[in-house]
Amino acid sequence: MKLQYPFRTALVATLGVGVGIALITGVQSLGAVLLYVGTALFLSLGLDPVISFLERRRVPRWAAVLITVVVVLGLFAGIVAIVLPLIINQVTLLVNQVIRIITMPDLIGELETWLTDLFPNLRVQDVLDQAQKWALSSIGDFGSQVVNVSLGAIQGLFGAFIVLILTIYLTASTPALKAAVYQLVPASRRARFTDIAEQIIDSVGYYVMGQVTLGVINGVLSFFFLSIINAPFSAVLAVMAFCGSLIPLVGTLTSSAIIVIACWLIPDGGSATTAIIAAVYYLIYMQIEAYVISPRIMNRAVSVPGAVVVIAALAGGALGGLLGALVAIPVAASLLIIYRQVIIPRQNER
Repeated sequence: MKLQYPFRTALVATLGVGVGIALITGVQSLGAVLLYVGTALFLSLGLDPVISFLERRRVPRWAAVLITVVVVLGLFAGIVAIVLPLIINQVTLLVNQVIRIITMPDLIGELETWLTDLFPNLRVQDVLDQAQKWALSSIGDFGSQVVNVSLGAIQGLFGAFIVLILTIYLTASTPALKAAVYQLVPASRRARFTDIAEQIIDSVGYYVMGQVTLGVINGVLSFFFLSIINAPFSAVLAVMAFCGSLIPLVGTLTSSAIIVIACWLIPDGGSATTAIIAAVYYLIYMQIEAYVISPRIMNRAVSVPGAVVVIAALAGGALGGLLGALVAIPVAASLLIIYRQVIIPRQNER
């Protein structure tokens, strides 16, 4: 086959490839922004059922949005108020321990004497010299790691603030955004498209509310149980249980394992007995959640077969990390709605 205009064809193909590469590079560069927008959109859709519930109780939309946002801000502030003092306390204890060790008089001399008495044939001075050189060379790496961790924490707080602002904006402007999107569809298909889109939005919203409900149940029960057995930092561990239940499939298991380890290793109140009691409790709770609580809540939220839930969560986690695992199940529910109400009827008409 002979091309009539090979130069023009090659130029157009090159420009097409360049545009594709530019788009891919742009998407990669905007990865953080897209993550913020996607998270905010996901959260705003999750808040929409609450706002709709208040509107059905004859509450004006602006008041419903205000009440919902205030409650969300209160929960966020409460979690920060619980976790932040613990972090500050632990960092303060660590710094005090380091300062006490550094300012200990004649630390090297006492250590040398102790090692000489313990290992008479060991060249203690050479070992201490090498250890001192290693410590001095590691100070720079340790400082850079501290700086990186601090910058990561600041970036995380900044990202959470951006997501919070976007969530408030998207929640307040959801009707206008939906109306603008619906106007892009031809009038002949707009009613059908609107109906399916509303079903998808409701599915996503009810799924988010279902996960939050599971998290609240786990967090509240964990707080009361850990307080009864005198576990250390019961409020913080309860917040961890709440956050873990928001992650499908592995969230509750992971948070429960961390809580059990904390009940064992934390000096202030932790013990092997406390850890064993906590492990037995969470083993029982996970069975109840998996076979009693979760089916009753999630079957009303999204009608997705169990195998599809597992596959969607694994695929979403592999492709999009934590956010991908969170949105995978509502995305699967949305695809099932399109499959049942669009693809199957078209196939039956042929």
